[in-house]
Amino acid sequence: MSVEVTRLPSGLTIVTDAMPHLETASLGVWVGSGGRDELPNEHGISHLLEHMAFKGTTRRSAREIAEGIEAVGGDLNAATGAETTAYYARVMRADVPLALDVLSDILSDPTFDPGELKREQHVIVQEIGASEDTPDDIVFDMLQAKAFPKQPLGRSILGTPATVRSFEPASLRAYLGRNYKAPDMVVAAAGAVEHARVVDEVSHRFASFSGPAAPAPEPGRFVGGVHVEQRQLEQVHLTLALKGIPQRDPAVYSLQVFNNVLGGGMSSRLFQEVRENRGLCYSIHSFHVSYQDTGMFALYSGTAEADAPELMRVVVDQIAQASENITEAEVARAKAQMKAGMLMALESSRTRAEQLARQIIAFGRPIPLDEIVAKIDAVTVQSARDAGRALITGSQPAVAALGPGAGLEIAANIASSLYRQAA
Repeated sequence: MSVEVTRLPSGLTIVTDAMPHLETASLGVWVGSGGRDELPNEHGISHLLEHMAFKGTTRRSAREIAEGIEAVGGDLNAATGAETTAYYARVMRADVPLALDVLSDILSDPTFDPGELKREQHVIVQEIGASEDTPDDIVFDMLQAKAFPKQPLGRSILGTPATVRSFEPASLRAYLGRNYKAPDMVVAAAGAVEHARVVDEVSHRFASFSGPAAPAPEPGRFVGGVHVEQRQLEQVHLTLALKGIPQRDPAVYSLQVFNNVLGGGMSSRLFQEVRENRGLCYSIHSFHVSYQDTGMFALYSGTAEADAPELMRVVVDQIAQASENITEAEVARAKAQMKAGMLMALESSRTRAEQLARQIIAFGRPIPLDEIVAKIDAVTVQSARDAGRALITGSQPAVAALGPGAGLEIAANIASSLYRQAA
């Protein structure tokens, strides 16, 4: 097996997956901290910290950080989520030590220069503005807020212009010191890497991350409700969410099969009925997001104002029908899609590194490919139907609709009827 794991005395985990046929390596630091770990006065600080990590250390300026990696032909980036923040690079085999040095430097010794902070706050305010000009971004923020109201999980990762501008260097240092702890951190690498060499580099470069694990975030509580917002747009944007299940729930594979059958591709029921048979939209899809302690099953479509009620009526009918009459052929097709998609993704070294890091954060260990395939194969028609039935009986839906016309209210009411029908 090419995957190797080492846990340092500090609690930091190192995982590598050697791919000898490659000349490049993807590596990064994944921290088990994100938007849901923010206190009420910290909305948006996780994302701001991710930006500020690249804006200078005592050893490197912001320009030197960027040029140091790009001078060897590599790239450097980061991403903030609800439960994790990742800082990653892709470099040639010989430059793995350089990438680890840069990654450790930006996380262990950022200067948080006030001038750089002010400029980056302005950059993020522009990012928020760009999101506000993107209807499908807005409607998902509205949906998340209805699904998890007055909770960190229900807030946008970006924050608001007011909260972003409120942070001082001391705020960033406090958040970093509280949440970036070795037991909550994983260094993952895949591609042209040697495990022993990565362990040696990480052992001394990441020695400053010590101490107990960060405090547990506030538990997620799916609530549901309706948010309708009139806006002069070309289309109505419709979203619906139902209470999903956590990452460790054994039913997660059955729910993913249900999702694929319902709205996971061109052969899905929603695509075939809503787009192909009725021509009500260009795009429609569903997905399931699992968190540590809860989950959210959601779907999205955009359509004309006059077609919104019919589209939502078809969506509700398809969800209800799928939970009762998914077929053996549909389950087999969904399983094949899941396994092929997983194997195709693993051809990428970056995807391998990311998957390993997320598995360790969620499960405490890498999950062997054979084990995942066996769990997919174990899904039955009945377990997929049960997963769908649990969705529509588990909670009141969250519904968000954005766009012009009275059809919004009608569509939202139709969506809300899904739980009432099931009850």
